[in-house]
Amino acid sequence: MTEVKAAGGGVMPADLRGAMMGFVNELKGFREDIQTKLNAQEERMTMIDRKTAIRGRAPLSAAAETEAPHQKAFNAYLRCGDDDGLRGLVVEEKALSIASDGGFLAAPKVAETVQNVLHSSTSLRKLANVVTIESAVYEVLVERGEMGAGWATEATATESANSVLDRISIPVHELSAMPKASQRLLDDAAFDVESWLAERIANKFARSEAGAFIRGDGVDKPRGILSYPTAANATATNAQIGFVQTGNLGDFTATAPMDCLIDLIYALGAEYRANASFLMNSKTAARLRKMKDADGRFLWSDALNVGQVPQLLGYPVMVSEDMPDMAANSFSIAFGDFRSGYTVVERPDLRVLRDPFSAKPHVLFYATKRVGGGVTDFRAIKLLRFA
Repeated sequence: MTEVKAAGGGVMPADLRGAMMGFVNELKGFREDIQTKLNAQEERMTMIDRKTAIRGRAPLSAAAETEAPHQKAFNAYLRCGDDDGLRGLVVEEKALSIASDGGFLAAPKVAETVQNVLHSSTSLRKLANVVTIESAVYEVLVERGEMGAGWATEATATESANSVLDRISIPVHELSAMPKASQRLLDDAAFDVESWLAERIANKFARSEAGAFIRGDGVDKPRGILSYPTAANATATNAQIGFVQTGNLGDFTATAPMDCLIDLIYALGAEYRANASFLMNSKTAARLRKMKDADGRFLWSDALNVGQVPQLLGYPVMVSEDMPDMAANSFSIAFGDFRSGYTVVERPDLRVLRDPFSAKPHVLFYATKRVGGGVTDFRAIKLLRFA
């Protein structure tokens, strides 16, 4: 056994020598453990720095990475019915969510395309007041009559009369479309399924809406302007649309055909005429386009630039094929401030449900949107009756 001398020259006891060696070994192990932990910590910091660098990319790149999963998930649902990606997205991230009655909210690209077509179509929506709501019913207070007013001095004041307020409720109804495609077409990677779906939905929605806003009876659809009670303009109440007659059954008069149009214009209150428009179908427009005044000038003025609308007696004309043809006792021409007189109510969400079973081997896409409409100011709309 090797002896270890103490500092004073003596020999160190064996037990003390063993304790010293153990301490040295423990200290060495402790230092190795600390170094291992420091190395692990440095590796973790390096990984964090890499992730931070990735998140710090240019805004355009970050935005693309955020939107791509949503579009990819909706595209996968349309093509093959894979809804796992949609169910994993949350509303807070502006993704697609599951609707309470089935289906999914459409991707923003599809919803925006449909909305743009609806606003640009030849529908009363283009002239009316459009309101977006989140509830099932839109309620508005409409003032009947004029608010009273009077002159006052420092000593006296005239008490004014109060106008009457009516509450009008416009419910929303479910508008649906069901375009059909083959699975083979959906499997084609070159086929833009979202644009195809948006175009089909928009065209069917536009046709259905346009008819309902004119002729709808209010049962599971909007109520159109021609479904409300009417009366001669001199006797029409606040719940009736006033009309002016042409003076000839089913046609204009032969001697002074434009007189009824002038009467129709001035049957509307002066406060509404500034924003008023004519509404008629193509056949009626073709008849009016040929009319001339006593000096041989056409009553109809064509649009001079792209985007402008034709005018009749100085007022714009919108052609809607849902207006009736000229016939006995028909209301074939409407004139009014439709933004004040008619309100379109809609909910912003567009829902799509994929159905691969009902029309095999084809796939149906059941698209729904909630829309309502109704007259809110009867004084703002007048009709021309061919009687």
